Amino acid sequence: MMASFGQGTRRHPRTSGRTWSRSGPDRATLGIIGAICAVAGFFVLGIVLGPVAMVCGWLAMGRSWAGSRSVPALIALVLGAIDTLLAVIWLAGAGAMGSGMLCPAARDTR
Repeated sequence: MMASFGQGTRRHPRTSGRTWSRSGPDRATLGIIGAICAVAGFFVLGIVLGPVAMVCGWLAMGRSWAGSRSVPALIALVLGAIDTLLAVIWLAGAGAMGSGMLCPAARDTR
């Protein structure tokens, strides 16, 4: 009786409920989603869509620089970084310009 204990796990190490891929979503799909987010980020919500594109691209690359890289994943990572950088520069410029117009000490009344 004790000899048969655990025999089922040796033949079938995974249960029937855990048959999906361990890597999560398909890497090609993540690369395409990241590329779409990066392109859309140039037009709206770049501060949000840029980092999302970078994360999707990084996950699509397998969280590693080594090995083969898919083109959509690399595009998502690079465009996401550019998109995020441009959004941060735009926000910094908007903040600097706004403080100059609204600050009374910045205007010269002479």
